[in-house]
Amino acid sequence: MTTQAKKHRPTDIRLHQKSRVLEVIFDNGAEFRLPCEFLRVYSPSAEVQGHGPGQETLQVGKEAVNITEIEPVGAYAVKLHFDDGHNTGLFSWEYLYRIGQNHPAMWQEYLQRLRDAGHERNTVEGEA
Repeated sequence: MTTQAKKHRPTDIRLHQKSRVLEVIFDNGAEFRLPCEFLRVYSPSAEVQGHGPGQETLQVGKEAVNITEIEPVGAYAVKLHFDDGHNTGLFSWEYLYRIGQNHPAMWQEYLQRLRDAGHERNTVEGEA
């Protein structure tokens, strides 16, 4: 475990199902509002990430995905259950913190990957 993971532990995790946002507040004061779609397309599961660099699978059609359950895993992670049936990724505190910090850049990268693959992302009700 890295020292960063030891330093940054969530003090609160709140799911806002109506807006499809997971709010994570860490003990150092960092707060992240992560859309369910973002969490789904960047799931740390092998199904999404593959088994090595360059094996990632582009997730499409996840605009309206929501989280149905947040399951604690020991004292180091949560398993997010998505309403499309996906629930195999373990979101460690370190991973949640890292994607929280990098959310804007990772989101733009995802949108670019969709464009490059010829997919159009549909906006969903309530989205800006």
